[in-house]
Amino acid sequence: MSGIFYHHSFQRAFGTFPLKGNDLSAALESALAAGYRAIDTAQMYGNEADVGRVLAATSIARDELCVTTKVHPDNFGADKFMPSVEQSRRDLQLDVIDVLLLHWPPIGGDIEPSVKLLCEARDKGLARHVGVSNYTAAMLAKTKQVATAPIVTNQVEFHPLLDQSVLLKASAETGIPLSSYCSVARGEVLDNPVITEIAADLSVSPAQVVLRWILQKGVSINTMSTKPGNIEKNFDVMGFVLSNVDMARIDALGAANRRIVNAELVPWAPDFD
Repeated sequence: MSGIFYHHSFQRAFGTFPLKGNDLSAALESALAAGYRAIDTAQMYGNEADVGRVLAATSIARDELCVTTKVHPDNFGADKFMPSVEQSRRDLQLDVIDVLLLHWPPIGGDIEPSVKLLCEARDKGLARHVGVSNYTAAMLAKTKQVATAPIVTNQVEFHPLLDQSVLLKASAETGIPLSSYCSVARGEVLDNPVITEIAADLSVSPAQVVLRWILQKGVSINTMSTKPGNIEKNFDVMGFVLSNVDMARIDALGAANRRIVNAELVPWAPDFD
């Protein structure tokens, strides 16, 4: 499963942050019932064991699921990396993690040691595929040079209110696909008049318009909701297409350049493009 295969086969993933316990169980069960087969979690979320319990109880065949988790930057040291991945694997109750990501670049910006450990985890059979998250264009280029395994994704904040044209260009140049988080800008984009007008014209929800726009940008999506109706709608975005005119109107919203996840929230945040 190459990066492109991963990107197109699991275009719609259910994100689990910040859910835990019964809230996570109910939402994830609804997501699986709606058709989601790609599940996204992370060591940092503190919910891998909760995810593991739901997946262990489902009747869905293991080979139909794609489970992504991410290594916490605190575990990037050579002494902690593999034990942390082993713990994730146990918590998720998986023989092998489908996609293992580095959650953030290391503070200081020297990405090579953690990228090599990531590839080593794949070599050891702990993960089928590996990728990164929150990497800049320069980091993607460096990763391409030093990685000894295909990098299947760079998971980043991606929504209409943020101009990610630099990263899209880097993605095309490196062949490393992007996947989104904060796909609806924590709800901020849903009241935008451009989005609501397009949604009304197409008889779909504003969230469906935003998610469809992301897919048509060539980016796979991660979405989270606890409401079964919204979970179903967020998955049901393949039955309509945005016109070039509507795509351009939504593209123009990127001028706001509204970044939600930044250094104020996360100490590992790099100097984003």
